[in-house]
Amino acid sequence: MKQQDRQDRMNALKAWENLTIADNFIFQKVMRKKRLCKRLIENILNIKIRKITFPETEKDIRIRRDSKSVRLDVYVEDEQGTLYDIEMQTTDYATPDELPKRTRYYQAMMDMDVLNKGELYTKLRRTYIIFICAFDPFERIELGQGRSLYTFRETCQEEPHFLMGDETTKIFLNSKGRREGINHDLAAFLDYIEGKSPQGKFTESIADAVEAAKENKEMKVEYMTFYMELRRREEKGREEGRKEGREEGKAEGNAEGRWKVLMELVHDGVITVKEAAKRAGMTEEAFRKLAM
Repeated sequence: MKQQDRQDRMNALKAWENLTIADNFIFQKVMRKKRLCKRLIENILNIKIRKITFPETEKDIRIRRDSKSVRLDVYVEDEQGTLYDIEMQTTDYATPDELPKRTRYYQAMMDMDVLNKGELYTKLRRTYIIFICAFDPFERIELGQGRSLYTFRETCQEEPHFLMGDETTKIFLNSKGRREGINHDLAAFLDYIEGKSPQGKFTESIADAVEAAKENKEMKVEYMTFYMELRRREEKGREEGRKEGREEGKAEGNAEGRWKVLMELVHDGVITVKEAAKRAGMTEEAFRKLAM
């Protein structure tokens, strides 16, 4: 067991050293810096914001005990009460409607969270749900155009320029898209996600914040503890799989328990499909088929 713990710590340390802005853990830490988070929102929306606040350190929303809860990566509001949820997304799901339907659920949960019983619907806030993707989320859809930015609002089908006015907006950024229709700072940020050197004051500031975070000993311990907990959860899943399996089918039970836990981690955005497939000892294609 001590040898396994030592190996886990070594793996956790290696993972920590390889973290980039595309990792949820680092992204959340960097975006806690208000000036960077504010500037990112301004670059995405081409607007100016006077100030932003973080209503909660970590935003978890659960409406009912038996409902699916959501944990929002970066949840902020501006001085006018507009809410922004920013999510870093590195997992390209097998089904093309996974992310659009996830934004639908997030929107519903955010609305129910802010509207108290008996209040008028006019009290609902203007909201922006922003997914920053390390892939084109619409590549497998006929309408996907390889853009760096996709913006969706409720419009009238018969009159496309007529907005319904519910004040909800869903935005998908694509780090692999064409750098057209976006400003220089946002293009440089997407290039940085792709592993290119930071260009410009804004992206250089983000890169500095990433390095500062990785030099923070408390964050390092936090991440390594988190990483090792994932390993324990996987081991627990394998053990449960063995218990559930028939005596003659323990190997199958072991494998099933393991990939069920891995699917949960992928769905929660903790690890990528590529990482999960590697841990499961199978190809990405095979893992996607199991996950469907």
